[in-house]
Amino acid sequence: MIRHLSAIACFLLLALPARAAVDIQTVTSPGGITAWLVQEENIPFTAIEIRFRGGSSLDPVGKEGAVNLMTALIEEGAGDLDAQGFARARDDLAASFRFSSDIDTVAISAQFLTENRDQAIDLLHLALTEPRFDPDAVERVRGQVLAGLRSDEKDPASIANRLFRQQAFPGHPYAHDGSGTLETVPALTVEDLRAAHAASIARDRLFVAASGDISAQDLGLLLDRLFADLPATGAALPGRVEPALTGGITVQEFPGPQSLLLFGHSGIKRDDPDFFAATILNEVLGGGRFSARLMTEIREKRGLTYGIGTSLMGYDNAEVVVGQTRVANASTAEAVDLIRKEWARIETEGITEAELQATKTYLTGAYPLRFDGNGPLATIMVNMQLIGLPPDYPKTRNDKVNAVTIEDVRRVAARLYHADDLRFIIVGQPEGVASTN
Repeated sequence: MIRHLSAIACFLLLALPARAAVDIQTVTSPGGITAWLVQEENIPFTAIEIRFRGGSSLDPVGKEGAVNLMTALIEEGAGDLDAQGFARARDDLAASFRFSSDIDTVAISAQFLTENRDQAIDLLHLALTEPRFDPDAVERVRGQVLAGLRSDEKDPASIANRLFRQQAFPGHPYAHDGSGTLETVPALTVEDLRAAHAASIARDRLFVAASGDISAQDLGLLLDRLFADLPATGAALPGRVEPALTGGITVQEFPGPQSLLLFGHSGIKRDDPDFFAATILNEVLGGGRFSARLMTEIREKRGLTYGIGTSLMGYDNAEVVVGQTRVANASTAEAVDLIRKEWARIETEGITEAELQATKTYLTGAYPLRFDGNGPLATIMVNMQLIGLPPDYPKTRNDKVNAVTIEDVRRVAARLYHADDLRFIIVGQPEGVASTN
């Protein structure tokens, strides 16, 4: 919904299966690097998910987009291999590498056959430790980033996201687009990219998970080969920030028959004891089902939108409750009023016992996450580490959902939801709605 906001916590809480039969091992390499492992020998390949905490929030002021551009260039040549040579070497091994970043992380996904494991790890090590940043590759990828930024200027969702971040996190790195701007990206130099690499790719912010045909002993040795040459520390991570959102409306003029509404206020920490109750409340108010209250009131009863949803969204250092929908310009005022009323209703009344039980059933079994491959499993495990969940979480999660009482959800509803604090960002030509403050 909001680019660069991480929905990891909500995703895990909603999607893990009723009883996930997953045996997660904690592996520590001889050099002291820790990873989580699910060993699966039936298929001769391994998936590794790597995260470096920090991401584009580490961009210096005036150099926004440096981490994003640097990450996109990691596979564009390393060591004595240019971009084409690196691609050929990877393809010859039947390996897959993906490099990406968001506001909080640099992410690397790798998959390789057991028979080619050593060569694949050597190639990935080369990419992580000796990226080339060749001028032709830099300019080609820079052009791709700039094309995306120009497209964002014409996209209502991107415009709304930018305004939301600026209002929620003024003066904090979260206020900035991780891709940079049309002013900062053209000015980035190779020295800036090397500085971004040193700032963000370091062992003190490393999280690793692996799933597949590899033993704990072999994984430990692999970890040291892959990461031992990285710097011990990177740039200082940003501190926490409390969302500065206040109630009201911001209208950004944009031509078209519809208005995009992005709305929200401060949220709840992922390690808060009330997070499970908050998850249930979010599902009732604006979750993924057609029975969610906002969907019922705004789509089913009145036909004002095709879809509307809300999420508990978490950065590493801030949390928000957000929602989004699109409505005809003439229906915008009515939609805003209905959203506020439903927000106030759940704030003052909570939910019913029937809604609580139905939502528990949904969360614990209706949409279980299928552990259908090494890649998805490794991703789940590394994300669990990032948000501080223990290895046995898949086995205990549903007990925590089922332990939530109606008194819990009503208490948390009054604590979390505040209709008067809702900030609406509206991009379009809404009728009967104007900016307030």
